[in-house]
Amino acid sequence: QVQLVESGGGLVQAGGSLRLSCAASGRTFSTYAMGWFRQAPGKEREFVAAIRWSGGDTRYADSVKGRFTISRDNAKNTVYLQMNSLQPEDTAVYYCARGPLISIATIGYNYWGQGTQVTVSS
Repeated sequence: QVQLVESGGGLVQAGGSLRLSCAASGRTFSTYAMGWFRQAPGKEREFVAAIRWSGGDTRYADSVKGRFTISRDNAKNTVYLQMNSLQPEDTAVYYCARGPLISIATIGYNYWGQGTQVTVSS
């Protein structure tokens, strides 16, 4: 049974920073790609960032490129999303996900966390 648990969300002012963490259960964490997605009220879930199993390949949505950084620590079974220069439009529930290959599509991931709320005030 794979479990993904996100943490680190909260309320922050525009221009501020947050670091999200996603802790994964299981002994094969290091062999899977990990992704971050977000969903704002009334909108579809959208891709934010993804990282290959080795950490050597990353992808970002254009809207977060240069502001967000995805990283992973395979020894800790954890993936991170460092979010800087946050803006009100970044407000959403953020989800981490696990998949066999790095992907920007939700269909590319077969395990999902419960999500953590990020709210950016103006």
